[in-house]
Amino acid sequence: MTRFTAACVQMRSSRSVADNIAQAEALIRQAAAAGAHYVQTPEMTNILERSRADLMEKITLEEQDPTLSRFRALAAELGIHLHAGSLAILLPDGQVANRAFLIRPDGSILARYDKIHMFDVDLPNGESWRESATYRPGEQSTLAALPWLTMGMAVCYDLRFPAIFRSQARAGAAMLTMPAAFTRQTGQAHWHVLQRARAIENGAFVVSAAQGGTHADGRETFGHSLIVGPWGDVIAELDHDEPGVVLAEIDPEESLKARQRIPAIANERSFALSGQ
Repeated sequence: MTRFTAACVQMRSSRSVADNIAQAEALIRQAAAAGAHYVQTPEMTNILERSRADLMEKITLEEQDPTLSRFRALAAELGIHLHAGSLAILLPDGQVANRAFLIRPDGSILARYDKIHMFDVDLPNGESWRESATYRPGEQSTLAALPWLTMGMAVCYDLRFPAIFRSQARAGAAMLTMPAAFTRQTGQAHWHVLQRARAIENGAFVVSAAQGGTHADGRETFGHSLIVGPWGDVIAELDHDEPGVVLAEIDPEESLKARQRIPAIANERSFALSGQ
């Protein structure tokens, strides 16, 4: 099978891990029932908690994480590739990883990715974020071989760093993934244009499940989960911030066609920077 159906699960994760597992499971089942072969959930599927102290009380080591355990069982039951966009995972040294997991249809873990870029910003509306105060940044980009194509993994703020996706595309990735919890302010300004730019630059599909709405910890996220085609067209979108599911058919041949029409990757050249 060359074509497959991908689904984004849009959530409004709370401060309760158990509630988030229940919300995610219902939406994953909905996606699988609609024919999805690959299902992606958003960044911080298992918990959205601004208080570091409260977060540390609620998260566990990977081998003990209840969300990951449930997702592995669900993938096996439903026979799907299940991509946990990211989970807050306690590390053995007491630090925290913002970690994505790709789970095979037999329930085994195919790939892991730790978010590289930390969202340390002060926004014009007064919002201030310091992810590096809680999370340990990753150091390695990740590719995963699905039955239909090669997929690149990233998370949220990584979207603003195109070198990650270029390196993945050069290595053969025809689908790029950017599950997110984009703030409402930055999402309104940049979410669509950045997703489309990453698709156009690399001649690749972009699949990005998002958090949406006002969360129990007080943050507001943008929603608008997207699936973008290799020519930059939005082929599926949840045009709101409510929980839900959106699906689209992915044809890997479309990535090859886009790269033949505009061979930007093949035409790349190294260069020196002068004037310093």
